[in-house]
Amino acid sequence: MGSKRGKKYREALQKIDRTKKYTLEEALELALSSSYARFDESLDIAVRLGVDPRHADQMVRGAVLLPHGVGKSVRVAVFAKGEKEKEALEAGADVVGAEDLIQKIQGGWLDFDKAVATPDMMGQVGKLGKILGPRGMMPNVKLGTVTFDVARVVKELKAGKIEFKVERAGIVHAPMGKVSFGTQKLMENIVAFMDTLWRLKPASSKGTYVKSIALSTTMGPGIKVDPTKVKLLMA
Repeated sequence: MGSKRGKKYREALQKIDRTKKYTLEEALELALSSSYARFDESLDIAVRLGVDPRHADQMVRGAVLLPHGVGKSVRVAVFAKGEKEKEALEAGADVVGAEDLIQKIQGGWLDFDKAVATPDMMGQVGKLGKILGPRGMMPNVKLGTVTFDVARVVKELKAGKIEFKVERAGIVHAPMGKVSFGTQKLMENIVAFMDTLWRLKPASSKGTYVKSIALSTTMGPGIKVDPTKVKLLMA
C-alpha cells in the first residue's frame, strides 16, 4: 500500500514516530501541520475499546453535542404531525412530514443526514427500517431521536450533535471537526467526545476500557495518542 501513496503522504508520514504515543496536543499539532490536501480536511478519531460488541451488554453507542460542531451543515428530516410539525420547522428542520415523507423515502429520496421522529409516528416509520437502518439514519430512542421534544433535538443536530457506535472489531470512529478549526477547538471537541465515551463504559467491561486512540486527517496518516494522558484532561 505504501508504494502507491503519493509523495505528500510519504512526507507527512516521515514527520510521525509510529512507535510513539503522543499527547493530544502534540498529536493535533502534528496532524494539522502534516495536512496537505487542497480542501479543508476533516479530523477523525478512532478509539479501540476493550469490549466485545457481540455481547449486548458490551455494546457502546451514544451521542454527544460537540462544542464546535463538525464543520458541515447537517440536513435533518423530521417525522411529525400537527403542532410538532410546526415546532420542527421553526427549529430549523430541513424537511418535515408524516405519511407523505415516508412514501417519499420509500420511493428512493434520501437527501438528509439525520432523522427525528415523534413517538406516535414510530409505528409507521418502522417501515423504513431496511432503508434507514443500514445507513445509521433510523430514529432511535437511546440516541434521543425519538422524542416529542423535536425543537431541542433538531437544534442540537444542527449545532453538531454526532452519534457513534462501536463496530464489530471494537473500534469507534467519529468526526471531530475540520483542520481549519485549529488545535484548541479540536481539543475541546475531542475532550467532550472522550468524556462521553468513558461515561458509557459497560459494567461488564473488564480490564482496560480505552485501549488505543488514533487521530487522522482525511488524507493523512494515523497518529497514536496516549489514552492515559487524555483521561487526565477530563477533570
